[in-house]
Amino acid sequence: MVDIRQTPQYANYLRKIGWEVERVAEINYFIKKISILGSVLKLQRPEEIRLNEIRELSKKYRSFQIIVEPKSELDTNLLSSVGFRLSRSPYLPTKTLILDLILPANHLINNMRKDARAAIIKAKGPKIISLNYEKGIQIEAKLTKSGNNLHITIGTFRDAWKKAVGFKRYVPPLPHLIALKESFKNNCLLLVAEDSSSGAIFLIGEKIAYYWQAFTNKQGRKNHTQYKIVWEGILWAKARGAKVFDFEGIYDERFPQKSWLGFSHFKNSFGGEMIKYPGALTKFGFRL
Repeated sequence: MVDIRQTPQYANYLRKIGWEVERVAEINYFIKKISILGSVLKLQRPEEIRLNEIRELSKKYRSFQIIVEPKSELDTNLLSSVGFRLSRSPYLPTKTLILDLILPANHLINNMRKDARAAIIKAKGPKIISLNYEKGIQIEAKLTKSGNNLHITIGTFRDAWKKAVGFKRYVPPLPHLIALKESFKNNCLLLVAEDSSSGAIFLIGEKIAYYWQAFTNKQGRKNHTQYKIVWEGILWAKARGAKVFDFEGIYDERFPQKSWLGFSHFKNSFGGEMIKYPGALTKFGFRL
């Protein structure tokens, strides 16, 4: 199945946030101009590796670094044969979990660990709000509570995210979030807890749904709110016809990052099949 980074929607998103994109034979090549001296050329999870195309684009954009994140070991071997070297720090998650969304919802719940299943079935804590796409970039959710309307915009969604993680993690700027929503439209879902304790972004591309980004604070962790948010995202993806749900990264012992251990335990609670990717390969210079 085609990775989301190879869809026209993702290409459009990167253009909106300052990248140049060349789409050749349904393959996206991303170019970031660093200075008048040259650029970085990035190719992520393509269906095939076309060395001639990489060579021509690297010359065209004077790419002093080429980054390729292949889908298979065969592609890795091909790249290694022309001088690419495995990077110690991948850019995309190299290990992930996927759920088969063809299965009925009750089967998915039964395949979960006890803690995840209990958090979803008991459904205590704050309500989960969906931010809808309305009138271009007007993004707003409304919840009637005690006769009052609660308004949550994409801006307040980002504010809650920033408050939850502080300076420990990167939070995309507001224009980037708007660009993501504009590019994926109804295939982009933003969910947030009524008390702003947790939130998440889900994307769909080529029948694959992605648990794209998420945040939670101490209160959210105490209430297990993120379990409910993920479950809402899974149900939304099933309703929109997605066949697979990708958790977009868990801890990989080949490229260890201790900070990933906590949320990997959380994601593993949902079950699913483990998938591994080779990692990132890089090459410096204008020639292959």
